[in-house]
Amino acid sequence: MLEDNQEMTILAKTLFGLENVLAEELQKIGAKNIQVLNRAVQYTGNKELLYKSNLLLRTAIKILVPLKNFTTKDQHSLYKHIKEINWGDYLDNHSTFVIRSVVHSNYFNHSLFVSQKAKDAIVDQLRDENGNRPSVDTENPDLFIDLHISDDKATVSLDSSGLPLNQRGYRKSAGDAPLNEVLAAGLILLSKWNCQSNFIDPMCGSGTLLIEAAMIASNMAPNLMRKEFAFMRWANFDKKMWLQMINEAKMNQKFPDKKQFKIIGSDLSMGMLDIAQKNISGAGLSNIISLRNKQFSEFLAPAGQGILVFNPPYGERLKVKQIEELYESIGSCLKNNWKNYEAWILSNNYEALKHVGLKPNVKIKLFNGNLECRFLSFPIFEGTRKGFIENKEENKESHIKNEDNQIIED
Repeated sequence: MLEDNQEMTILAKTLFGLENVLAEELQKIGAKNIQVLNRAVQYTGNKELLYKSNLLLRTAIKILVPLKNFTTKDQHSLYKHIKEINWGDYLDNHSTFVIRSVVHSNYFNHSLFVSQKAKDAIVDQLRDENGNRPSVDTENPDLFIDLHISDDKATVSLDSSGLPLNQRGYRKSAGDAPLNEVLAAGLILLSKWNCQSNFIDPMCGSGTLLIEAAMIASNMAPNLMRKEFAFMRWANFDKKMWLQMINEAKMNQKFPDKKQFKIIGSDLSMGMLDIAQKNISGAGLSNIISLRNKQFSEFLAPAGQGILVFNPPYGERLKVKQIEELYESIGSCLKNNWKNYEAWILSNNYEALKHVGLKPNVKIKLFNGNLECRFLSFPIFEGTRKGFIENKEENKESHIKNEDNQIIED
């Protein structure tokens, strides 16, 4: 197993479009040699950083420790390369393990077959060495092994997370098509919300965007509520280090003043609001987030400035005319009622987005599940567009200076 201060290569997996956001997060927690990849960021660090990555990163799905990279075009070379890894460093006769494979290759067309061949290599090696073999446990294994094959390039890694890191532990109920927690956090970080102005989700559903925004504003570690990570079952797990890290994360939390800014969600469905309230309570954020049962046209903008983040219907259950009317009404309400706010809309219905009737100043390609989407920013301003942008820059600078004109941290 890895030594406490041993520098190792680590791979944080994320969603498409969030790679640079994740790289910024990694830089803040002390990662070195950061390299942005496709749906992942590679970096180096020690065991402490590995733990921090699981606890503190909002836009990571998995934290992996690569063991071996190799080229393979058939099952025989795949078996050979995996068998060459010294699995006795990670497993004993009483251990259980599971292999999770992701395959995008012309040489291998079935992930279950790849996992089976890898399992055979591991079991055969350990049985050859001591006459016994570990067992596979798909539900509650001691060791999670990740196998990724892209064309003829393969990587075998230890999965330090176990369950995906978007499973924060606060969600009590999901409702229909809930937004992935990692995507929700990524949307907020991409919006550059300063945590000092109002945050509004006028179609909040089960409340994921609201919860992630409140966690960011509170400096709450995103996975503080998680009870278990895969690294806790590794032979070199440092419980003392981990508990100290948890205590530090709790001490670093802050409680935003609702008089300074508001985090508000609204939805037409009382059923969805009930689900949202349960999730908000589960996250311990009821004192920060407010909910309303209103349609967007009835929603009065709170005084001051802020942002709105929408994840409106994309049109799967609505007729074309209905979805176009919905997006048109969103644009009309924004223009008439939300001056000095900035609206961000995530949607994969590009035709409907045209009916918002506003010119976006930012367009970001993202995926919501398997749906290719655009995340668009619409500044709502009085006067000229140039004046709005200049005023926004002035406000941004004022947030990082105190009364003595000394630079302070956000």
